[in-house]
Amino acid sequence: MELINQGLFLMVIGMGSVFAFLTVMLFAMNICSKLIIILNKYFPEEKVEPKKKNQKTDNEAEIAIAIACAAQKMRQAEL
Repeated sequence: MELINQGLFLMVIGMGSVFAFLTVMLFAMNICSKLIIILNKYFPEEKVEPKKKNQKTDNEAEIAIAIACAAQKMRQAEL
């Protein structure tokens, strides 16, 4: 019976320490979140605008023609 009591006592101590750690971590994360919001007002992130894709260039058209020709030759070689 003494071993069961010791086991239960260790279990309660372990679960209590895990609960305490998770509670402290929760409060720390909330404080850090609020701190980041405040700091972001004074030091905002740089906004990067996405680059606009240009119209197809002649080079891309030539590549597409070359691929089509190669595919046609492969089909003819298989026959």
